[in-house]
Amino acid sequence: MTETNMNKTLETMKANPVWDADSWSHIISAFSADDITIRVWGGDWCDDCRRQLPDFAAAVDAADVPSEQVHEYPVKKNADGEKHGPGVEEYGIDRIPTVVVERENEEVARFIETASVPIAVHLAEQLSR
Repeated sequence: MTETNMNKTLETMKANPVWDADSWSHIISAFSADDITIRVWGGDWCDDCRRQLPDFAAAVDAADVPSEQVHEYPVKKNADGEKHGPGVEEYGIDRIPTVVVERENEEVARFIETASVPIAVHLAEQLSR
């Protein structure tokens, strides 16, 4: 995917200031690898994004993931519900939030809006396999 300077474009990716990193240290360690890239598709208009992304952003911050390794892609929705925005077609994004973790340009974990656990937990489980 061609990168643009889109690192911080979603208001919903502002870290939740009351998120307790000490309670999630086992999850945070999964994101501490230097070789991962995190791609986040969301929309500030999206209820699920407003509910889920601030805690995920706090986990990423707690793991000290460098900002250049976290890419945010704002998604818009047509009247018919179809999503469009950077990388939507390339990555097959049809629900938001969607978060993809890559290592050496290969997808190693994916969270899609409908998962039953928080984003960080879902991705950490996949990264731990």
